[in-house]
Amino acid sequence: MRILIAEDDEVLADGLYHSMCQSGYAVDCVKDGQAARLILSGVQPYDLVILDLALPKVDGFSVLRSLREQNCKVPVIILTARDDESDRVKGLDLGADDYMIKPFSLPELEARVRALIRRGQCGLNPVYNCGTLTFNSVARCATINGVILELTTRELSVLEALMLRSGRVVSKEHLLERVYSYSEEASNNAIEVYIHRLRKKIELAGVTIRTIRGLGYVIDNLPG
Repeated sequence: MRILIAEDDEVLADGLYHSMCQSGYAVDCVKDGQAARLILSGVQPYDLVILDLALPKVDGFSVLRSLREQNCKVPVIILTARDDESDRVKGLDLGADDYMIKPFSLPELEARVRALIRRGQCGLNPVYNCGTLTFNSVARCATINGVILELTTRELSVLEALMLRSGRVVSKEHLLERVYSYSEEASNNAIEVYIHRLRKKIELAGVTIRTIRGLGYVIDNLPG
């Protein structure tokens, strides 16, 4: 899952970035509203946006208004120092899903992120199965017969992308998009490394990750 953070305070943005990455999300950060509006109008879908209001160039209200005018339903958490009731009302009326005042509790923000992503999946089963391998997209964990697998955050992201499309080919490009932010550079064989590690960790589940040469990877049950 991918999150966009629009925050011009570099220290806060860096803290949020590392917190969300440690929770297993792919994260992109922008420092002004113009950049936020541009990236949100692109082809890369986001699962959630954390949006400051006092952004340079274009303020957060304008970014939010533009987003909803495009009929984009991505969940948005406003994170701001503005605590006036009128600002809260305006933000929620423009289509924000949540509104938090700085300073804030990081564990509470993380809980609200999980809640909004869970709500965004309403009607969809957040638990995916392949053989005895199970992935919970809300709890961000994978299990084999109920036993939690020890996976890195990026291994989790690769496994999630594959299990969301179990039995179908997933391109390397798509996996890179779900694992790395735009500011990170991935080595040419990064995905191959994660696939190699995952194959070893999930083999007891009766599941394999097959390489489809020139196309990508597919996860499915082992034959027999």
